[in-house]
Amino acid sequence: MTESAQSYFPSIPPNAPKATISYCRSVQEAPISALMGVVVDARIPERHPVTPRCRVRKMVGSTNRWRLPESLGSDLLGSSQAIKAVHMSYNNSLVNIITAESPVLNMNLDISRPYMFRQTDDRPITEPDRKYSQQRLSVDSFTVPATAPSVKLRNTPSPLAPIRKFVPTNARPATPKDIFLYHSKKSHSLLGPGQKVPDFGFVGPLSKYDVVLKCLSMDWELHRPFLQKADVLASLVKDAEDPKFHKYYRTPASETLDTYIKKNQFYSNDYKEISNRLSMVEDPQEEEVKGVDHPAHVSEKRVNSVSIIKLDCHDPLLTKTAMAVALGNLYHDELEVELEEVANVLAAASVLGFKALQNTCGKMMLENISHRTVCKYHLAASKYQQEQVVLACERWLELNLIPQMSCQIQLRDVPMDLLQKILKSNRLFTFNEYSIYRLLSYWLFLQLNPHIQLMPSHSTVLSYYNSLPKNCALVEKDEGQIYAPLFSAVRLTGITDTNHIQDMQMMNILPQSQLIDLLSQHYHALQGGGDMGSLRNFNAYSVRQGFIVDDEPHYHSEVLSLHGFHFELKAVRSSAGHVAFYMQRLKPGDPILSFRQCERHTFSMRPDREVRYCITVQQCNKGDNAVLTTGIVSQKFGLGDKTSRSECLKMEKLDCPVYVTFAVMFPSS
Repeated sequence: MTESAQSYFPSIPPNAPKATISYCRSVQEAPISALMGVVVDARIPERHPVTPRCRVRKMVGSTNRWRLPESLGSDLLGSSQAIKAVHMSYNNSLVNIITAESPVLNMNLDISRPYMFRQTDDRPITEPDRKYSQQRLSVDSFTVPATAPSVKLRNTPSPLAPIRKFVPTNARPATPKDIFLYHSKKSHSLLGPGQKVPDFGFVGPLSKYDVVLKCLSMDWELHRPFLQKADVLASLVKDAEDPKFHKYYRTPASETLDTYIKKNQFYSNDYKEISNRLSMVEDPQEEEVKGVDHPAHVSEKRVNSVSIIKLDCHDPLLTKTAMAVALGNLYHDELEVELEEVANVLAAASVLGFKALQNTCGKMMLENISHRTVCKYHLAASKYQQEQVVLACERWLELNLIPQMSCQIQLRDVPMDLLQKILKSNRLFTFNEYSIYRLLSYWLFLQLNPHIQLMPSHSTVLSYYNSLPKNCALVEKDEGQIYAPLFSAVRLTGITDTNHIQDMQMMNILPQSQLIDLLSQHYHALQGGGDMGSLRNFNAYSVRQGFIVDDEPHYHSEVLSLHGFHFELKAVRSSAGHVAFYMQRLKPGDPILSFRQCERHTFSMRPDREVRYCITVQQCNKGDNAVLTTGIVSQKFGLGDKTSRSECLKMEKLDCPVYVTFAVMFPSS
């Protein structure tokens, strides 16, 4: 046998390590051993060893296989899972679990270097880019400390980029020109001569455009009769120069090639001018006679004269797609706007002076305000004088800033001036005063770390602020002074929980002197029988606590504790059908109080306590807010049945959700 024939046979593969075989065997035999029960020798079966150096991959859920070989005994849940593991076939998930790659089971393990997973098509590269700038390593910078190297995965969207729509690989994405043609060709007036255009009288054939709008680096081919719907376009057409023959491309292929050359930086300006001159013709009648197979006879020639108008736009909200939709809606009475593009289409309609489309966009925005759209809608409506939409967005934020926006990544998009305006509103709903402080700390974290893509956990935010230098508070630094007015809107006197105050101290956002003053006020209030003597403005210093009624309530109750006095906040449906909202003072041994409250909290034994309070109930329905309030009421609360209850606020019909807020303040007695 020749050497070439001998070299054909592959080398003998290395033997699999014992850890690989034992792990697969233990996973397979564990449920069977557990179901067998106690054996004769009564020895406990050994589990698969797990070294402290690394961990074996484990999963939970329907694909998890029972791994404990010990006898199940009376464990009914474990018996059910073990039986399921025995009867379950080896599907793809189970095979992946058993054959998962890990440092324990790897055959080519080199202890002299760090372990690296294999690089295949189904596993993106995991080698981190360890390039740190001097600014990132700065001690005073506000960037998140690098607890783990960032990994750039393939096909990962860039930071702060919106989620893209899925487009099939064999589908060509729609261009602004395609969108414009889709809308404009829906008009029946373009089907031939003898058609009637609404509101503009009888016209001839409109298959040829007679106006070219130059806007957003594109040429929009329009028809004069339809431009009367847009005031700005009608004015531009009226003041335009006399019509003249417009250059046209010989073929669609020439247009595509010339557009590519214009946008490509590889070609020089001289070459771009030559390509444009050779691809376009001013008067088709001057062309020489060509054969039947020449491309010039394939496409339709444009022989009519056109008026050229220009519109300069420099607005980030104005996109080519939105302009295509706005111009296309000029051609039909039933306006069509996609919900995702409504803010951009509003910008285009406002630039064109298309009043009907502006009103349509405004109505759509009013009906679709949510945590995903409220910031964009408010920005567009403020810029283009949609006062009703602006008011609806602000009313939505007053009710949902704390319940919804505080736990969504869209919180970072709320502008600072708008956030300050909402926090100072008397209609702001909040669960308690600490919820506002926590919201501001999250918002500030997202502003200082704009690369964050997911809402951080509370421990992450707390660790970040705790890692900053402790020489001074964050709002006292040059970088943080602009955020001081936001934190001044927090009513610190309503934060009485020691755990919350400890978190505020660890974050070091506010000056320590301010926290010491807060503790001093709490101490004096406890020593003075609850008096909050230094605080006189009810709208600025009252302590708020609220709850949300999501379904039809029969009974809802919460406890408000302040300076030794405890009140029950109630929402009760009566036998008559209406819902009553009121507060009631609790006795020290009231059963509604928890054991911790009865054992650890302070109780004032004063027989009566003068309280100023206000109960507010709000409902929101498509921008319309219904507000019912008792106003500011002053009342003495005693411990008797007749003197312990506040004034009742009654409502006949509830449109859930209902936002209920109780504001309380103790004047000097």
